[in-house]
Amino acid sequence: MKQVEVVAAIIQVEDRFLCLQRKVGKYDYISLKYEFPGGKIEAGESQQQALKREIREELQYDIQIEQKFLTVEHQYPDFQLRMHSYLCSASDTNFTLTEHIDWQWLKVSQLDRLDWAAADIPIVEKLMQREISPNSTKYEDRFISQSN
Repeated sequence: MKQVEVVAAIIQVEDRFLCLQRKVGKYDYISLKYEFPGGKIEAGESQQQALKREIREELQYDIQIEQKFLTVEHQYPDFQLRMHSYLCSASDTNFTLTEHIDWQWLKVSQLDRLDWAAADIPIVEKLMQREISPNSTKYEDRFISQSN
């Protein structure tokens, strides 16, 4: 079985997270599903380097990587996926879609309204379990204060 290792950016601006809808592709079970942006790690790249490169390529967008969030292993019918997700921030919401067909900026409480790719569901669930305090102003405080 083919093994694929990828990175994903959980991009937050203010109290909203960027959710992207995949276009129709080779595998119907992930076509048109929502996901956090990212992609494959190339030879010689660190996870963080791959994440910044993928976001620049797919969204023409610069992000700041804040901290590692969750590594998900998921068995799809045609491949085994290992996805390393990172909490990220950005200074604005201006990006350009090049690989996806739709986007939404959603609050944590709204994330479960979308039809997510199966590998992204554990990330959504963990985000929703760690409801972010609306009074936090610093990005790091919103997540670190909620850990454990």
